[in-house]
Amino acid sequence: MFSLRLNLTNNLRRLPLQRLKCSKVEEKPVDLAQGSTDQTKVLQNMLATDEEVARPKIDPKETSIVLFPGQGTQYVGMASRLMRFPEARRIFEMANEVLGYDLLKLCLEGPKDKLNRTEHAQPAVMVSSLAALEQLKEERPKAIDSCVATAGFSLGELTALVFAGVIPFDKGLKLVQVRANAMQMACDKAAGAMAMVLYAPDTEIGAACAKALQWCIDKGVEKPYCGVGNYMYPHCKIIAGNVEAIEFLEKNSKSLKIRRMKRLAVNGAFHTPLMEPAVEPFAKALSKIQLEEPLIRVYSNIDGKPYKSVAQIQKMLPKQIVRPVKWEQTMHQMYERQQGVDFPRTFECGPGKGLIPVLEKVNAKAANTAYHIEA
Repeated sequence: MFSLRLNLTNNLRRLPLQRLKCSKVEEKPVDLAQGSTDQTKVLQNMLATDEEVARPKIDPKETSIVLFPGQGTQYVGMASRLMRFPEARRIFEMANEVLGYDLLKLCLEGPKDKLNRTEHAQPAVMVSSLAALEQLKEERPKAIDSCVATAGFSLGELTALVFAGVIPFDKGLKLVQVRANAMQMACDKAAGAMAMVLYAPDTEIGAACAKALQWCIDKGVEKPYCGVGNYMYPHCKIIAGNVEAIEFLEKNSKSLKIRRMKRLAVNGAFHTPLMEPAVEPFAKALSKIQLEEPLIRVYSNIDGKPYKSVAQIQKMLPKQIVRPVKWEQTMHQMYERQQGVDFPRTFECGPGKGLIPVLEKVNAKAANTAYHIEA
């Protein structure tokens, strides 16, 4: 079955060897007694440290970072502009075989309610994002060949792992289908909701969630919960919990010093304990997949840091379902640079245009060289 590694597998594995390969030079004895300028330079070169000799000089502007969106960015009609790329169409054809239904038709025609269901939205966003890479590959091939890091928001983390060569495309998509179905069942067991919350610097968002939780407890809500599901940027978080908890925050937003709330197009409280029933099925499916070492750095949603090993991916990825997405922290880790050092180009590949505006809030300079490839 097709393994979607684009150009990364060959190009990225080959690059380090190309950079470190040295031309074979004829060794000649150096008469230091002559004291010529050229000979002095030779001696200086011989005394250079290993680090100075071996370290390649890489212009950050010539490297790239690829970001992938998560569930909630889907919309009817997405992927239509990508159909002019044969490889993008082929990706959807293979996805149809893996999933057992016509995903492209659902993306193009809907209906909206069906597309928004978790079981369909997650595969749709993942496949559309990978298809968007085909446009990037056609228009800017160097962006993929020179990619040094990737990250994905929530579901997008699995897309990033496929892109980085950790999981083959077909197995990755099947894994997403298992994840989506398991999360949909968890949603059916415990109705949940998520909302973007913008708040003032003096707002105690933790206290606001605690009040919403207590209100749910007093009302007798089964499995009450309210807390941060996603860390977005300063003074902006995605709050997740029972529907009743989100409604409480909406009704009391003024007294809680919440400036604005916007519901997300999801039908569950993702990245909270309410998703616990989905962890075991996902972990079981993941354990059956032979993971490969990442070709490039892949950043984890759980702690915002790059994975160090395949074993760590195997251990942490299931936990992502019930842990907050630390996206703000991830952006800080990915784009931390010394003053005066240029930033890599960033490409957001997938439906919607939500990640670049977030990057702008976290690191405006990095966002100056960010581009969106719409699915």
